[in-house]
Amino acid sequence: MFQILENALFGMGNPLLDISAVVDKDFLDKYGLKPNDQILAEDKHKAMFDEIAKKSKVEYHAGGSTQNSVKIAQWMIQKPHKVATFFGCIGSDRFGEILKQKAEEAHVDAHYYQQTDEPTGTCAACITGDNRSLVANLAAANCYDKEKHLDLESNWDLVEKARVYYIAGFFLTVSPESILKVAKHASENNKIFGLNLSAPFISQFFKDDMMEVMPYVDILFGNETEAATFAREQGFEETGDIAAIARWAQALPKVNQRRPRTVVFTQGRDDTVATVGEKVTMFPVLDIDQNDIVDTNGAGDAFVGGFLSELVQERPLEECIRAGHYAANVIIRRAGCTFPEKPNFR
Repeated sequence: MFQILENALFGMGNPLLDISAVVDKDFLDKYGLKPNDQILAEDKHKAMFDEIAKKSKVEYHAGGSTQNSVKIAQWMIQKPHKVATFFGCIGSDRFGEILKQKAEEAHVDAHYYQQTDEPTGTCAACITGDNRSLVANLAAANCYDKEKHLDLESNWDLVEKARVYYIAGFFLTVSPESILKVAKHASENNKIFGLNLSAPFISQFFKDDMMEVMPYVDILFGNETEAATFAREQGFEETGDIAAIARWAQALPKVNQRRPRTVVFTQGRDDTVATVGEKVTMFPVLDIDQNDIVDTNGAGDAFVGGFLSELVQERPLEECIRAGHYAANVIIRRAGCTFPEKPNFR
């Protein structure tokens, strides 16, 4: 029987406190928000986070892309607790304390770097009917300091305990040197390092940092839009052929030759594309009635979380993808990146 160990899965990224509340059209108009949108906060939105927190029914969740994924992996695994470790930066404030509490409730072993210059990052989900307008204020998440956190012996010990590492591409905007240190450790010790393309703008504006990390990437995740942008930015011609992009990405230079790179691209309701050895295989997603879909925002993070939950147990790729599809299917039936008490996967 395979034994899963504490801290076997390591994630590092931008921790955000998700704050969701039902608002009215006047609230959206006041802050110039569209009913169904995702934006980064500007100065005019700063007061909004405190205002939405004062609403009558507010829900808080530990959020941010990587934290969502490791949280879902932990939920899929259930026991032992603290299989997933998470590093990121928060503020020394009320939202930071709530975030710590929410990570603990999710049984994630979160070790945050706390600083006083910026408040804890937040993502407000302003709900009107079936629509959700998301406004993210990265704030403290942008302040992660490698020397003051990752390099500390007690923290690096946790990195060394892990067997599987996962970082969303968003963190390339914050601390590429931290990603590189972790990726090199994984490669030198024949452990598994996963990276997500995360958003088209990462491939466009942070391509040098991304390509510095790429030789250490064992598993590359992304969706079809991100994959096409990545390929185009890197000068690959066949950007309309997702299978060709997967093959091309797999063949990019790689340091640890003992592990062939695996590329996994999701396509919403269409088949997930993955490289298996030299071949590209299509994996159909689970059927779902469109009326049952509540919110697709967390689907990508959920897919990765499900995938990682099996990967950390050394299960084959097919099982990892099946778990990813299951987790995404659960999450899109609910508002926000939330889940029932227990999974029903096996």
